[in-house]
Amino acid sequence: MTAVVADLASRCAVWWTILRICIEERLVYRGDFALGTLMRFLPIITQTFLWTAVFVGAGGPSTIGGYSRDEFIAYYLLTYVARAFSSMPGLASSIAAQVRSGEIKKYLVQPIDLLTFLFLSRMAHKLVYYAVATAPFALVFYLCRGYFEGWPDAPTLAAFVLSLLMSFLLGFFLEATLGMIGFWFLEVSSLLFVYMLFNFFFSGHMFPLTILSEPWRTIVLYQPLQYLAYFPAAVFLGKVQGPALVEGLIGQAAWTLAFVIAARTAMYYGVRRYSAFGG
Repeated sequence: MTAVVADLASRCAVWWTILRICIEERLVYRGDFALGTLMRFLPIITQTFLWTAVFVGAGGPSTIGGYSRDEFIAYYLLTYVARAFSSMPGLASSIAAQVRSGEIKKYLVQPIDLLTFLFLSRMAHKLVYYAVATAPFALVFYLCRGYFEGWPDAPTLAAFVLSLLMSFLLGFFLEATLGMIGFWFLEVSSLLFVYMLFNFFFSGHMFPLTILSEPWRTIVLYQPLQYLAYFPAAVFLGKVQGPALVEGLIGQAAWTLAFVIAARTAMYYGVRRYSAFGG
């Protein structure tokens, strides 16, 4: 038991050191986060005009897919929050590149594996991002406060935060799994391009998935990408409640666990077939 505790303490010390260094590095050179966050919100102006025209125009509907005009705009704002958690730009391609270049060799001899290092690095990235970008987010949401009916109740808010945390885990391990394909195929850029197209559409980043007609709505709501943007936003707006909310959180947790296992399995078998030569 003592040996197990000592080993765990040693691992935690290594993880903390890596996380701390990654945070320090990003604090030094990522001062652009604040400005970049504000720039990302600019498309909301276009979306406001678009959905105002759809709803307020002659004969416009009062709701679409269960969303009013204000809720549509609030939904778009919330997807920016969700995507800030779940988006992992460059993760899959960087893993494939490290396999192709042989750089991955260093993780085979160091006391930390590739997935753990990348996970800690992405966690540091997100922590620094929100530390710097909180003010721009707060400013934008304050200016757009009229589109929200108010804060959700405590259980809904807790479910929203939980869904955001799981979206980070799901986004990381999903893209890591794709990156591990590089062990079998040296060039995965075309596959990643197709994935990004599907991700942008089926995550709900473009519109609430409930506006789709059947059977597409049911099909789309059973796939994992919805948990990257649509589900957290819908939870905050109270569109998913009661048993449906519990079922959704369980589904998100199940998909997250599935991709954790998939990424670990792909790395295990990928490393076993990996061959590297030279210094």
